[in-house]
Amino acid sequence: MKNIISMLGILLLVFVAGCSVNPVTGKNELALMNVSVEQEIQLGGRSFAQAIQKMGGEYPDRTLAGYVNRVGQKLARTSHRPELQYHFKVVNDSSPNAFALPGGYIAITRGLLTSMENEAQMAAVLAHEIGHVTARHSIQELQRSSLVGTTIGLLGTLAGGTGYGQLLTQVGGLTANLLSKSYSRDQEYEADGLSVDYLVQAGYSVQGAVQLQNIFIKKFENGNNADWLNNMFRTHPFSRDRLAAIEHRIATRYPAKRNTYGLDSAFYENNMGSLKQTLNAYELYDRAQEAEGKGQLDAAIGLYHKAMQNAPDHGLLLTALGMAYLRKEDMVPARRYLLKAVNSDPDYFKSRMGLGYIYLENKQAAQAAQQLETSIKLLPTVEGTYLLAEAEEMQQHLPRARQLYQTVVQADKDGKLGQSAAARLRSLSR
Repeated sequence: MKNIISMLGILLLVFVAGCSVNPVTGKNELALMNVSVEQEIQLGGRSFAQAIQKMGGEYPDRTLAGYVNRVGQKLARTSHRPELQYHFKVVNDSSPNAFALPGGYIAITRGLLTSMENEAQMAAVLAHEIGHVTARHSIQELQRSSLVGTTIGLLGTLAGGTGYGQLLTQVGGLTANLLSKSYSRDQEYEADGLSVDYLVQAGYSVQGAVQLQNIFIKKFENGNNADWLNNMFRTHPFSRDRLAAIEHRIATRYPAKRNTYGLDSAFYENNMGSLKQTLNAYELYDRAQEAEGKGQLDAAIGLYHKAMQNAPDHGLLLTALGMAYLRKEDMVPARRYLLKAVNSDPDYFKSRMGLGYIYLENKQAAQAAQQLETSIKLLPTVEGTYLLAEAEEMQQHLPRARQLYQTVVQADKDGKLGQSAAARLRSLSR
């Protein structure tokens, strides 16, 4: 009996030590290991830059970026965690989506912005994502996971500096995991409710949240919207009950709120001007991507050229065209468009990697290494790391080349590049 009481006491201590406080509800939640606010911010910050790179980089319009950020910051100040430093980005991706990473890192895609009609709807999206951050939904899942210890250990290692190996394998895997996770039904309902609260406190019309859900209903119940099903609704489970819950919250908490701030569609259209002007260009880009996926390179190149007539300075379009020429092994136009892409948007990993490959083919190892180093800093990839290893080997920087080849072997053990890197390592050790 004494042993049982002693064991119960130990279990009670473990339970208390393994509780985390929800900043929204103030309640304790069971956790295998607590994640501090500092660790939460570091986790989100490490993953956010990689996530944006994977989705096409930022949309190249500072005016639009400033507009979205102003709306987001206004909402964040009303939230349960106004002390966080929030970051709002517009991602250059046609898929309708928005996501929040721990610590206040929030993104909305070009595709979702063009699907909405007014600022109140956009504010409802951003407020919903802020709700995921303030309630620490991603952290909740992590704290209940057996991977929490590994993640916290990784953050400690990264805080002291890291090589490409950890960025490529561990942080890359962590980013992919955070982006692919879908929220639970209860988490979505909580974020919806918080979005209504934050809209009201920021002075927006609560009809923005209702209108947004009606847009979702139309997209969800129309089976032809594959982009919505594969993106927004994959990570944000949807049902008609969510609209009913939002309407109930408005009716019970804010029955007298009838303001119309944020519902002016003309004002929103004016701020979305750049997106509207390039809508046709990116429709052509999406068609080109589809053609390229089918191996129809000539058709894809033709579509990319047409797309650039409407958006000649957009780095993503220039990069896609340059990479298509590269796959066709037509190096002259490939180099021309990739150079233009880097000059237009120096902060996109793919154009840097493509240009580095061209320099490498031309035996310009130093120039190749410079481009590839930048590419890997923006987004560590197996391909970029392997090419950088070749550039270092070409310059007879053999210790550095070995280190990079070893990174590729660890990240792609059974793949072609991993096997090729292993062969290069054997050759360099002779």
